[in-house]
Amino acid sequence: MNPKTKKGLTIVTLIVILVFASVLFFKFYFVFGEGVKTGELNYVVRKGFIFKTYEGKLIQSRHINQPADTVQSKEFSFSVEDKVVADSLMRCSGKSVELHYQEYLGTLPWRGSDKFIVDKIVSVKSN
Repeated sequence: MNPKTKKGLTIVTLIVILVFASVLFFKFYFVFGEGVKTGELNYVVRKGFIFKTYEGKLIQSRHINQPADTVQSKEFSFSVEDKVVADSLMRCSGKSVELHYQEYLGTLPWRGSDKFIVDKIVSVKSN
């Protein structure tokens, strides 16, 4: 193989590796969005076959001004990486909580089964 071909192949290989690494970074480690969700904490559980992760569900409800004054609810599913945050949430089941979360574009098995990762508890209110 001549030196020009070898150099060109090396450059192409490095570009492919760089593109692949960039895609992996943006898919799994880039924080796409973050915010705060408020609602009643339904549950937080630790589950999984190989990777034990903390998974939870928050019920967001609001009253709609209609003749029957109906209540509309929406579920917010999330994962928790930090054991301390997960343990605190496990003691808050049924309470109104404000949770700060980060949203990723993809999931990793050791991070949890959801794209939304709760990283801290903003506030807890008893009902």
